[in-house]
Amino acid sequence: MKPWRIIAWMLVSVLCAISFGFVTGLLHTGEHVNGLWLVTAAGCFHILAYRFYGRFLARRVMELDDQRQTPAFRIRDNTNYYPANKYVLFGHHFAAIAGAGPLLGPVLAAQFGFLPGLLWIVIGAVVAGAVQDFIILVGSLRRNGRSLPEIARAEIGWITGTATAVAVFFIVIVALAGLGLAVVNALEHNPWGTFTIAMTIPIALLMGWYQHHLRPGQVGEMSLIGLVLLGLAVAFGKTVAQSELASWFTHDRTTLVWLLAGYGFLASVLPMWVLLIPRDYLSTFMKLGVIGLLAIGVVVLAPDIHMPRVTRFIAGGGPIIPGPLFPFLFITIACGAISGFHSLVSSGTTPKIIARESQALVGYSAMLLESFVGVVALIAASLLIPGDYFAINTRLSADALAAMGFPVTNIETLSQLVEVDVAGRPGGAVSLAVGMAWIMSALPGMTGLMAYWYQFALLFEALFILTTIDAGTRVARYVMQEMGGRLYVPLRDINWWPGVIGSSAFVVGAWGWLIGTGTIATVWPMFGAANQLLGTVALCIGTTLLIKMGKTRYLWVTAIPMVFVGIITLAGCHDLWWIFVTNAQTATDSATFLTMALDAALVGLVAVLACMVLIDSARHWYRYLVLKQPCTTTEIVDGETTADGHDDGGLRLPAGKCC
Repeated sequence: MKPWRIIAWMLVSVLCAISFGFVTGLLHTGEHVNGLWLVTAAGCFHILAYRFYGRFLARRVMELDDQRQTPAFRIRDNTNYYPANKYVLFGHHFAAIAGAGPLLGPVLAAQFGFLPGLLWIVIGAVVAGAVQDFIILVGSLRRNGRSLPEIARAEIGWITGTATAVAVFFIVIVALAGLGLAVVNALEHNPWGTFTIAMTIPIALLMGWYQHHLRPGQVGEMSLIGLVLLGLAVAFGKTVAQSELASWFTHDRTTLVWLLAGYGFLASVLPMWVLLIPRDYLSTFMKLGVIGLLAIGVVVLAPDIHMPRVTRFIAGGGPIIPGPLFPFLFITIACGAISGFHSLVSSGTTPKIIARESQALVGYSAMLLESFVGVVALIAASLLIPGDYFAINTRLSADALAAMGFPVTNIETLSQLVEVDVAGRPGGAVSLAVGMAWIMSALPGMTGLMAYWYQFALLFEALFILTTIDAGTRVARYVMQEMGGRLYVPLRDINWWPGVIGSSAFVVGAWGWLIGTGTIATVWPMFGAANQLLGTVALCIGTTLLIKMGKTRYLWVTAIPMVFVGIITLAGCHDLWWIFVTNAQTATDSATFLTMALDAALVGLVAVLACMVLIDSARHWYRYLVLKQPCTTTEIVDGETTADGHDDGGLRLPAGKCC
């Protein structure tokens, strides 16, 4: 390494250390911390992690090699498998993994104070979340894009494979419900936001048609068209909301749930290039642009963080998340640090469109970027006066919050500025939008535009969430077809329309029902616990892949985060199970009893399935590492295919057009 580069990396390291010193209070013990230090601490840490740890994983652990042929070329069908432009690849993968988790999880976890959440978001992503995403992506890439359950079944055995498949299916349903709940809460009786979100669908359809039929390969032109139309949708949203058309976009909770389900169904059934990928690509521009602008705003404005480093609720009893910091902080942060859902994207759509194996590092870099998104969301929420933060995220009265030591100060003023009553809107989306709007409107030349920025922030959040809902619904459909195909062979055909429509309808119906019957206090912790358990399972499967690659000296890469995440998540499942059981026993109506009982059953089932995977995997590890028994692998070597040109056990891809 050249001397000037060594000096540059040393300076970044020093700035990172100084920033963390201010954030933790070691260099500054004042009541408030400047938000600037949170941005520089996270940014420097992520840059260092990508340059050194990411490169170590790519070169030493997984040994990425561009001479290997990827599935995008080996079994290309131009619908599910095809080599995508590297920028479109990044846009799709980042948009697919970056859902509500990095936005809402950190906001809700701010209940415990900003410091615990910041540390877990930054450190957890580097050593756990990004590692999981990258290892599973490469593992799937070298197995013709197989899904996580199919990899588990082929590499470990039918017990682990079946348990993983069932766990994945339930976890995806719960995850999509948790993500969709935030959209519904934000768009309820909000015609401005609903109109803008609705317009992104025809814009994405136009982009897909333009890219694949009118002007193939002209990514720049497609991007410009999409951005201009998206800007117009935001600008005209207020006009529509104040016109006679407002009634068309003013909906109650139930209507929004099924409209959302309808979108998920279309995204699951239509070819990926028609809606899913162009919409992901479009939203990535907004995501990166807004996050960058927010980060610049924090640097320019250098606002004080009003939320304390640690609050009284670390021992439990909080108005948003009822449990204590351990383990509820970790399952509340969810995707901001590690997300099992990401392993489904890394073994779902992304490995099927990678042109060169070196591009698989997108699995590590995209997770670091998502972690930074989580930090920015945490800053935006922590800028609010704590009493106002709790007034937005709970339905408690001002007197009740004052009795807790958090008096409500500016909630009426904030409602007037954004032209929406923001009190009593739990879920994290509204408080985040208010914080983002405050930062944006405080920038030079933006005075008086807080209402526009508030609606823009809701659009920004909804785009994050919807791009995960569409990819997640499609992944759940794949998993359901894979599982059902073992009982009824035609289901394994990815193009068989009855199977496509039936499985997609079942998936959206299931997560739509959970949204309609759940609340943020029940769905989000359940989503977080299930999601983290899937992360534990993914790291477990990743450990097996390393063993079979002969990389036993690097097992600590996946084993250490697997053990840590597994312990905290199983503890969280135990606490959640008792909470749901207690609520079911004290329920005063049959609907509440049914919801609580089902939630308890889901949490218990996922925990049992995760334990089955861990125990069965440990049994195989003992045979390989201690007894030195030989092992086989399903990793594809160039030139090796099955009779039909595909690996066995997964979805079958017949010739012709695909759904």
